[in-house]
Amino acid sequence: MEDKITIIEGPPPTFEAVAEGWVTGLNESPNLAAMVITELRTFNGPALVERCHKAWRNHQPIYLEFRSTDGLEHQALIVAARSIETDEGQLLLLWLRLAEQDVEIEIGFEDEAGDDFDDEQPE
Repeated sequence: MEDKITIIEGPPPTFEAVAEGWVTGLNESPNLAAMVITELRTFNGPALVERCHKAWRNHQPIYLEFRSTDGLEHQALIVAARSIETDEGQLLLLWLRLAEQDVEIEIGFEDEAGDDFDDEQPE
């Protein structure tokens, strides 16, 4: 049985943190991990989702295998999968459990009004 989905070409995947309630239940583990989602273009999304379902039916883990920007191979546990059809083709949505040491957090803040903030205190 195939126990992984491998990204063969293209840039490394980008991950977004997930805070949806149902995903939190999938993160039960003795190890610290972050729940993330990634979107991948594919030609066979339903077949890849079925590969995940087959592994889960047999109580087996399935992983996303990818290369990071430094060229090293990484694996992340797939906890949920969905294939959707878009105007540009098929997308594979994967919810993953990333080990805490593999997670880099980028925090950004954009003010909707476009106001700049400074350190001056009002008088």
